[in-house]
Amino acid sequence: MPSATFPAQCHQPIGVFDSGVGGLSVLRALRAQLPHEHFIYVADSAYAPYGEKGSAFVAARCLAIARELVEDHGAKALVIACNTATAAGADALRARWPQWPIVGIEPALKPAAARTRTQCVGVLATRGTLQSARFARLLAAQPPQVRFVLQPCDGLADAIEQEAILPDGGLHAGRTDALIARYLAALGPLGPQPGAIDTLVLGCTHYPLAEAAWRRHAGLKAKADEGENESADAVALLEPGPPVARHARRLLAAAGLLNPGPAPGTVRLLATGSAAALLAAAQRLNLAAAESAPGTA
Repeated sequence: MPSATFPAQCHQPIGVFDSGVGGLSVLRALRAQLPHEHFIYVADSAYAPYGEKGSAFVAARCLAIARELVEDHGAKALVIACNTATAAGADALRARWPQWPIVGIEPALKPAAARTRTQCVGVLATRGTLQSARFARLLAAQPPQVRFVLQPCDGLADAIEQEAILPDGGLHAGRTDALIARYLAALGPLGPQPGAIDTLVLGCTHYPLAEAAWRRHAGLKAKADEGENESADAVALLEPGPPVARHARRLLAAAGLLNPGPAPGTVRLLATGSAAALLAAAQRLNLAAAESAPGTA
């Protein structure tokens, strides 16, 4: 159990968890930033989605999963790959294990405020995130001249989850697309013109898994067609994975916990629900190589 004398070693794994497959978007960024690290990813899919559950319930799940990751798997650090779980449980986890490097996620409001030219930012997130005290504090800390338009996306994380784990998306293949179109339309005009939203914050780790749909409905060019500079887009799309991965690297370096390699790291996948579904989703993201060991948390 982490404490002031917690014997974490650089070769020990990093624990990552989310309510389902959404955190795989963060794991993808972590793997790119930390190629020598070993990861244990827990999908709490038996209790998904978190975004439509109460904060006390989500906080209790965070404590249970964190305890398993440190006591059963010896995780040297923890990444909470879920905005709702960060809002509900990060403070409690840091109070319980003050010496343990813990990285949470929050919607990218500060980068969005720095990037916007029209002073209008759209924030798409779960209702649980948008109604949290943590998000209220984050929003209050932003420049007053920037207008943030908040859009709760009920049902979207679950639709993306089901589409990711079922062959060809199952019955959810069109539901994700329809919900994204609806919620973007609800934000109002997008573009570089005065008064329009020119920066979109994807405030849930599930949302980047549907990046192609976001780009299409926001009028952006397809990722595969991007050439020289993404800033050429009239609307910016901000996701949490890359900055979280960079922050995790900084924390590990400061604590002397970076795995020096040279061997590539491994991924172990655990789930409280269907491990096979998690593995299928990870394989679609090229995250589940031969070393992956699906199991049940």
